[in-house]
Amino acid sequence: MTVDLVLRDAKIYLPSGIVEAGLAIEDGRIFKVAKESNLPSASEKMDLNGMLVLPGVIDVHVHLRDQELSYKEDFYTGTCAAANGGVTLVIDMPNNKPVTMTSAALKERMDLASRRIVVNVAFYSAFPREISEIRRIANAGAKAFKIFLSHTVGGLDPNNEKSVIEAFMEAAKSNLPIAVHAEDGLLLQENIKSLRLEGRDDLYAFSEAHSPEVEVRGIRRAMKLARESCAHVHVCHVSTADGLRIISKAKSSGLPVSCEVTPHHLLLSEEYVDKVGSIALINPPLRSREDVLYLQRALKEGLIDIVASDHAPHTLKEKEGSSVWDISAGMVGLETMLPLMLTMFNRGQISIQTIVKVLAEKPSKIFRLKDRGVIREGAYADLVVVDIKREWVIDPSEFYSKAKFSPFEGWVVKGKPVKTFVNGVLSMDECEIVVKPGHGKIIVN
Repeated sequence: MTVDLVLRDAKIYLPSGIVEAGLAIEDGRIFKVAKESNLPSASEKMDLNGMLVLPGVIDVHVHLRDQELSYKEDFYTGTCAAANGGVTLVIDMPNNKPVTMTSAALKERMDLASRRIVVNVAFYSAFPREISEIRRIANAGAKAFKIFLSHTVGGLDPNNEKSVIEAFMEAAKSNLPIAVHAEDGLLLQENIKSLRLEGRDDLYAFSEAHSPEVEVRGIRRAMKLARESCAHVHVCHVSTADGLRIISKAKSSGLPVSCEVTPHHLLLSEEYVDKVGSIALINPPLRSREDVLYLQRALKEGLIDIVASDHAPHTLKEKEGSSVWDISAGMVGLETMLPLMLTMFNRGQISIQTIVKVLAEKPSKIFRLKDRGVIREGAYADLVVVDIKREWVIDPSEFYSKAKFSPFEGWVVKGKPVKTFVNGVLSMDECEIVVKPGHGKIIVN
C-alpha cells in the first residue's frame, strides 16, 4: 500500500525509548514506526535530518479568548501560537466573555472555533446555575469543568459548599475532571482590603494579597472537595512548595487528584518583578526562590503531573497602570513553554522522558484524550520535531499571539520546535504556519 506521508531519518521518542527510525502516516494516524527499509511507499516523503520527534504538546491550560475578548486573542492567532510552540492540542478555559457555562454557549464556541483553529482544541466549561445542565454540557463535549474558589465565574457560587459538592459529584458521573483555581477567597479579600486601606498599590501588594497562605488554604479546600465528592480534582498552576506537599500527601492517601505547574513558576522568582515590572504580574504571583527550587526538584522527581502554560493574553495597555489593582494579571506562554523545557533539559535539570510525561502523556491520561500524547502505531499523528541543540533568543515581537510581550524576552534558549504535525499534516514549518484556518479539530471524545 501507499501511505500519505513518511518521515525518514529521525530520532523518534517511543514509550520504550528513543530510536533511530522513520514514521509512516496514513489518514491522520501513525501507521508504522520502523527502519526506513521496512516502511511502506508514500505519496510524500520528508527527511528530518536526524532531528528528534516527540509527541505533540498538549497544553491543558489556555485562554484563547475570542468572542467579545477577541481584541486580546482569537482562535486563529491563539492556535497559530500553539503550532509555533509545538503544541498540537489545547484545552480552552471558560472564563470568556460570554462565560462558557451552558451547553448552548459551549456549542456556539465550538462552532466558532471550528472554522478558525489550526491545532486541535478541547474545551472546559464553568459550572452552570442548574445542576441538571452539567450532564448536557458533558454530552455536548466538554472535557472538564473549571472552578475558581476565589470568586464566582459561571453559575456556581464557590462559597456555597453544599452546591459545590453536588456539582462536583454530578461532574464525576460523567468522568470529567474538575480543574480548580485554588485560592481562599475570604483571606484574599481580607488581604486586598487591608492593603488598600494602607494605600498600597505597588506590584508587591498584589503578591502579598495573593499570598502563599491564600494558595495553601485553597489547595486544602480542593483536597477536601475531592475527598467528599470522589471527583477527580486537578489543581491549576501550583506555585508554592507547601501547596505541592499537600497535593502529594493527598495522592499518597489515594485521593483522585493531580496538579500542574507553569514554566514561569518553575523558572522565575519574585525578584524578577523588579526586572520586568508588570509584564510579570500573574495570578498566582511569582514566589520565593525557595519555592522555585522546590518545584524544580519536584518536577525532576515526578511529583508534578503536568506542565501547562496558562497562556493568558492581554493588550499591552491592560498590562500597564499606576495602580496594581488596575493591571490585568496574566502572560502568554504557548510559544515559549516547550523551548524553556528543552532548555532545562540541555542544562541537565530534567530528562526528555520528564518533558514528554508532563507535556503529553499525563495531559492525555488525566483529560482522557484517547490516542493522543504518545507515538505508537494507531495513535493520532500529532507530532513536534525539535532541533534539540539550536540556540536562539526569545523575541516576543515575532509571536503569533496578539500579546507580543513576555518576561522571557531576551532569554537565550536551547532547543526549538521546527515542525509541528497536527492530524498527520505539517502545520508549522520553521516558524511559518502552513495550513489554513479550520485544519484543527474540535476534540469531544
